[in-house]
Amino acid sequence: MMNLRGKAIQSIDRSDVRYEQLRQFHNRLARKDPTIWGAAAAKEATTRLNWIDLPETSRDLLPSLDALCAKHRDKTTIVLCGMGGSSLGPEVIAQTFSKNLFILDSTDPNYIAHAISEDLTKTLVVVSSKSGSTIETASQRALFEKLLVDANLDPTDHIVIVTDPGSPLDKSSRDNGFTVINADPHVGGRFSVLSAFGLVPSALIGVDVSVLLDNASETKSAFLKDPTTVLDMAYAITYIAGQCMTYCDSGSSMPGLSDWAEQLVAESTGKEQVGRLPVVIEEASNDSLFSIAYSGDADLVIEADLASQFIIWEWVTALVGAALAIDPFNQPNVTEAKEATSALLQAWSGVLPTFTADSVDGSVEIFGEGESAAAALAAFITTTPRDGYIAVMAYLDRKDDAKITQIRRILSQKSGFPVTFGWGPRFLHSTGQFHKGGQRNGAFLQITGEVEKDISIPGQIFGFKTLVAAQALGDGNALASRKYPLLRFNLTNRSVGIDQLLEAVKSL
Repeated sequence: MMNLRGKAIQSIDRSDVRYEQLRQFHNRLARKDPTIWGAAAAKEATTRLNWIDLPETSRDLLPSLDALCAKHRDKTTIVLCGMGGSSLGPEVIAQTFSKNLFILDSTDPNYIAHAISEDLTKTLVVVSSKSGSTIETASQRALFEKLLVDANLDPTDHIVIVTDPGSPLDKSSRDNGFTVINADPHVGGRFSVLSAFGLVPSALIGVDVSVLLDNASETKSAFLKDPTTVLDMAYAITYIAGQCMTYCDSGSSMPGLSDWAEQLVAESTGKEQVGRLPVVIEEASNDSLFSIAYSGDADLVIEADLASQFIIWEWVTALVGAALAIDPFNQPNVTEAKEATSALLQAWSGVLPTFTADSVDGSVEIFGEGESAAAALAAFITTTPRDGYIAVMAYLDRKDDAKITQIRRILSQKSGFPVTFGWGPRFLHSTGQFHKGGQRNGAFLQITGEVEKDISIPGQIFGFKTLVAAQALGDGNALASRKYPLLRFNLTNRSVGIDQLLEAVKSL
């Protein structure tokens, strides 16, 4: 169930005509009216609204999930290959229930190496993709198939496919004997956590997904009967919070929920320059930004179990989209980033070029203005729009290079700007949409790093080292084409370079 509290409640005007408009949107959403978001969005919305029914319809998956878990009960390592909505939901479920699930949502070879077990006989790989065309997931699948064959193992015994029915991945997988679980094709990726995309990996790691569905269904029934909570949330986020707001899951027993909500809200609303940008923070803060949390004190505190949080946030995001008059179900600039990557891969013909930095400071190559890392950062901050934000985008290993996340808090304190942090390339399927489609007041700091050992991609003329570079530089080109402030640091020694960057930020 759910409870809403916080300082912002007293600022919500339920007599406001805009509140009543949200109520009408709510009533129409309950009827799955595809015209809520305007005529231009109606066609897509018609095929994207079955997330509303997932707390009930996903029960049809339970027998298949029971059989799948029984078949693979000998597997002790579960690896999930998926991006965006295919991975963020399962990740927070695994963390909340203290289960082991390796999320492979990166193309950095250093990080991919962690996913490759020495004993593949006990490994099960879940490949999640609506179409199978996502380059990261397709490359990871090809890699694991080859690794299994090289280990004299049958890939069909160690790989499970989750995809839409009739997709190219669905057809090819079935033709080759793989186990396939189909998801509802009328659900978009970031709204899919209660579909097969969220439930298959969760069941395989031992989570009772029937309880998740029960909780979500009960909560949905409650806010359909009395919508005050979801209307209050939508009103506060749309009309009180402003562009940027902090999300903090510290102390909530749901680690990672803010990362999941960040993708949902940013990618759904970050269009036509009117979006809402979650700034995920590590601990509660007293800064001036509107604050959202799931426990403790904040401007808005949403208390609910994890599955209830999922359906509440999906509902509220749909309402915010209606209030902002944007289509919450498309992601045009995610496609742009994919095309920018493809253009570079084609231009490079599989060979990563050598790039000459504008300056070098120890283990940090500087692509931008400034003779030192500290000078480059100082100059970069001055280019940030007065009402804007800074986005740190780290194309690194989020296990071994995790220390770099400290840069978000320090840079925010030193610059006075809201600062987001995203691991590349996964943020391209999340806040990457907002960066290019939301308000045009961002400044962008890319951090790349040298690779210890490249990993080949079967069937391609390039390896993961070249792919991750193309994703970083392709997105950089897309940002640069908009004349946004852009600075890139390349770490020739990752560990030393990270320490050096953190000291440079502290010195500002």
